[in-house]
Parts: sequence; structure tokens; C-alpha cells
Amino acid sequence: MIGAIALFSASISESAATAAIITLAFTIGSWALDFALAGQTGVFGWISQLSLTQTLRPFEQGLLPAGLLLGILAAIGGFAALAAVWLHPGVPLGTKCVRSLVCLAIAAAAMGVSTQVRRTVDLAEDRHNSFPAADQRALAELREPLIITVHLAPEDPRYVDLRRNVLAKLERAMPRVAVRLATSGQSMVGSTSEEAYGEVEYSYGGRSDKSRSTSHREILPLVYALAGRPIPEPIPGQDYPGYPLLADGSPALAWFLGALPLLIVAAWWWSRRPPQIPTQLVKSGGDI
Repeated sequence: MIGAIALFSASISESAATAAIITLAFTIGSWALDFALAGQTGVFGWISQLSLTQTLRPFEQGLLPAGLLLGILAAIGGFAALAAVWLHPGVPLGTKCVRSLVCLAIAAAAMGVSTQVRRTVDLAEDRHNSFPAADQRALAELREPLIITVHLAPEDPRYVDLRRNVLAKLERAMPRVAVRLATSGQSMVGSTSEEAYGEVEYSYGGRSDKSRSTSHREILPLVYALAGRPIPEPIPGQDYPGYPLLADGSPALAWFLGALPLLIVAAWWWSRRPPQIPTQLVKSGGDI
């Protein structure tokens, strides 16, 4: 992403120093955006998701979200296309602006489509981003919408725990989950003016129940009860075995010491070949 932004900055700048400053402004502005809007909801919460720090966070946690990956590729393609549009010096300014709008429209449409992709793969070794395998399979079969109403402020540590331990995992495991915050703002943290503060209401299939727990061990049985499903039996051998981890490194050794050097040599040989002169040019040169 930074490389694509740097290409675009270089195409609209007259010097490398100016392009570097523009790229740095993008990076620092992204950090400031994440810092200023952290924990916000609504429009500000959506804007904070545009920060590069927020973009990298799922990957740091061991998650591979397909929608986020497609969105990043769309943004990279958009910046690269803008760089190609503005790089040519012989194109009129109006034509460049029209082409830029077309590139922005295509990139925005691609990013909009990527937001509808909910597939996420948990690549963490201990799968700490997911429920146990039996629960993951059982929750994936619940097709009706699960509506969760949270009576907690975004700044409340209990909401952070609930989000990390239950809500985020439910959104990845179930096909239709909607989370609503009934309260917001720092003034609500620890307030006793609202009796329902701290409660989380779960509604599924016309039935609802409430809980104050932030642990999946109490929330998942509640969800199964609302859906009229039995609690699934644990799958033997699916739990994380812990360390030491015994892994076979032979395929990686064959790749780094065999296949990769051969590919590098083949690429070097291909790049060093003399260019092929068209037959028409050879005949014309002979005639002259």
C-alpha cells in the first residue's frame, strides 16, 4: 500500500523529496487518524477503519480476512492506476482528471464489493481467534439473524473483553450477526443511572435472553438455547496441544535450497538473453 502511494506521489510531484513528504504525510496521517478516533462508533468509527494501523491489526492477530485483503488490493490497484494516469507528461490536465475519476470510481466499487465478503481464516497456531471446532461448526448452521444489543460504552473495559472474546468470534462464525450499542460516550462508564447498563441482550428466532458475562463459556449455551439446539460435543484431538511443536521442515528446506535457487538462475538467464530483432527489420537492413 505504501509503495502504491509512493508511486502516485512521485507521478504528481516534481521532485523525489516532495514525493517522499507526501508519502510520509499519508503514513503519519493514518497514525493520527487511528489515535484520534480510537473507540469511536458510527461514522467516526468507520473512518478510523481506513487507518493503515487498523488495516494491519487482523494480520497481526493471525487472521486472514478475505474482504480486507480484496479491499487492500483494490486500493493498491487504484493508487497504481492513478500513478499511470498522471505519469505521462503529454496528456492534457482535463483528460487526466477524467481518467482519475474513472479510476477512483472503479476502486471505490471494488472496495464496496469487498466489504460484503465475510470469509475469514484463523491462521493462529492455537486458534485463539475462534471458538472450539465443534462450536464453530454448530454456529455456522444457525442461519437466522442474531441481534446483539450491548448496554456498554465503547470505552468500557468490559466491552473490550466482550468484543474480543465473544462478539468478534460470533461475527466470524455465524452468517448473520448484528451488534448494536445501546449506550455511548465516556459519561456512561460506571454510571448507575441506567439499570440495564452492563447487560447484553441476545435475540434469535423471536426469542431473547440477557447476560452480563463476557465469556463464551456462558454466552454460547445461551445462544444454543435460543436456537433450540443442543450444546455440541467437543471434537477429540481438536484442542491446541501446546508446545513443543514438532514440525517437518523438509519441504521448506527443499524450496530454499533447491527450487528457489533454480528459479533465480532461470530468471537471470531469461533476463540476459539478447533481444530478438524482427525479421522485417533484418531484411530492410540487408537491402540498405
